[in-house]
Amino acid sequence: MNGPSIRIRVPATTANLGSGFDTIGLALSLYNLYDVFDIDEPGAYRMEVIGEGSAELSDPESNLIIKSYERACEEWGLQCPGFSLRCLNAIPLCRGLGSSSTAVAGGVMIANAFRKEPLPVEELIPLMVEIEGHPDNIVPACLGGLVVSGAGEGRLRYVKLPPPPGDIFAVVAVPEVRVRTEDARNALPREVSLGDAVFTLNRAAILAASWAAGKWENLAWAMDDRLHQRFRAKLFPGGEVILEKVKGVPGCLGAAISGSGPSVLAFAKGAPRGVAEAMCRVFREHGVRSRFFVLDVDEAGAVVERLSTGVAGS
Repeated sequence: MNGPSIRIRVPATTANLGSGFDTIGLALSLYNLYDVFDIDEPGAYRMEVIGEGSAELSDPESNLIIKSYERACEEWGLQCPGFSLRCLNAIPLCRGLGSSSTAVAGGVMIANAFRKEPLPVEELIPLMVEIEGHPDNIVPACLGGLVVSGAGEGRLRYVKLPPPPGDIFAVVAVPEVRVRTEDARNALPREVSLGDAVFTLNRAAILAASWAAGKWENLAWAMDDRLHQRFRAKLFPGGEVILEKVKGVPGCLGAAISGSGPSVLAFAKGAPRGVAEAMCRVFREHGVRSRFFVLDVDEAGAVVERLSTGVAGS
């Protein structure tokens, strides 16, 4: 195998951020890397997966990267050549950290690299949202930062907000259990009361405004919601108590279920270790092992690095 022609780096994301159900997502400094080698005939793929998902993602026929790549090639009328792909995965699977969005972004961006004139990433996002289904993971994965987004009636709108100061960290506790996105969706009620809708709308507006204005003291209050977290908290051990316990830890600015769970995210100001230990302690008390990451907000989003001239537009 020759050296890679291109490398694509896509960050993890935390979506449904507190009150921002299906609307607010954040890119984090944890990455999957996709290296493309050895261009081949159409349909001929070879894969090597290192790290998270290595035991279950190595079949090209079922891998979401390849499916997204072929979907983009079909959309653009490309010849869809085969290739060798090495995936260096640091993002845990089925833990609410956007691993599927990285695969969608990676596949579409590989296809884009084969265009004679590659499109800017902003022009790739609508197709990625169509493949992924929801914008609140895929848009921050592509653009970085905290993004408020919405899609419907064939339109997509998003706004990227300013970055936080350097002393604010995202602490993510990842338990050794999984929650399928389908199960997380099925846990939600089909209808909600007007009071719950107004409550969450109020908090989401304050969350976005506070982030934009740097009013970090508002986050704990603004990240509360009544649309999804209390239902999804029942799907994993410790979920029904962890948010309230973590909010009381010194230095914690606010906490939320990450994506559809079971990972939990908290914003910490200054030293984040106490917040991380508190989250893992709750999981341990409920019989679940966990690990934690202390992360920055990724502001770059998905990045393509051309390492050689081996990939050329068709």
